[in-house]
Amino acid sequence: MTKKEIVKKISEDISLTQLKTKDIVQRTLDAIIQTLVSEGRIELRNFGVFEVKRRAPRKARNPRTGDKVHVPSKNVVTFKPGKEMEELVRKMNPDNLPLLEEGSDADTDPNESVDSVVEPNVPTSAD
Repeated sequence: MTKKEIVKKISEDISLTQLKTKDIVQRTLDAIIQTLVSEGRIELRNFGVFEVKRRAPRKARNPRTGDKVHVPSKNVVTFKPGKEMEELVRKMNPDNLPLLEEGSDADTDPNESVDSVVEPNVPTSAD
């Protein structure tokens, strides 16, 4: 689902124009971002907790060349779902979910050591 689809659904549910609804949704997202930047944590009851954490520097390997590279420390945003969300997601029918591609790291522990990394110093949208 995209932000545009969320705006459309909310605007239909509360009989508000999509333009006004889009502004409200965007201001909400902006407020979440600003709180993370200024305070490093935001807790949304019955939804979850966003928190900024520092990822330690590490040694990795460029999968294309096999060369060892140094990955510097960086700030990352983590999300821990709230109890209600966690319970509802667990009850979902797995047949309705898309299959992950083989080799995907979605089922791995984010705290485990990783020996490979994408190109160093390439900015991503998460940086």
